[in-house]
Amino acid sequence: MARPLHWLATATAMAAVIATAGLVQPATGTPATTPEPTANGPQAPAPDPAAATYPLDCNGAPQTVTATAQGDLDGDQRPETVAAVRCDAGSGTPPHAIYVLTQDHTEGARPRVVATLLDTGKRQTATELTVRDRVVTATLLGYSAPGVPRCCPDTKQLAKWRWSDGKFRQELTDSAARSV
Repeated sequence: MARPLHWLATATAMAAVIATAGLVQPATGTPATTPEPTANGPQAPAPDPAAATYPLDCNGAPQTVTATAQGDLDGDQRPETVAAVRCDAGSGTPPHAIYVLTQDHTEGARPRVVATLLDTGKRQTATELTVRDRVVTATLLGYSAPGVPRCCPDTKQLAKWRWSDGKFRQELTDSAARSV
């Protein structure tokens, strides 16, 4: 049976959530991933993640692109697209792979995967995917032990990748996993 103290605590928590929601304001200004025009005119469009073929084996299930970010990662004045992709399993939390896409100058060329930043074997879910100052950043949710249900990741880690010496290198700015 619920006690009055339980209801008071619940009402206080709900009031705090509503008050906090009233303080949150939408972001204003220009997004950080907006491509800037080059000296030779407007920049080429970023590769379309929906037009790419990903090297992700879903055993017949469809693939889903859940997040994207665009920016010039290698300094060639042409934007790349970073895509977080997973199998559309219908339930649970399928792991993500994070791919970097580029597109050739040729007419009708399809975007192609040029790098895999995160493989599904890591069993992590990618959120908050961004590109800023030629660095890819993602928040990775994972599991502290094999027994943790796949619906409920319990660790959180910030991952960053930077193009250096002809390949992407992961920067371990926050290598210690934290509880979610």
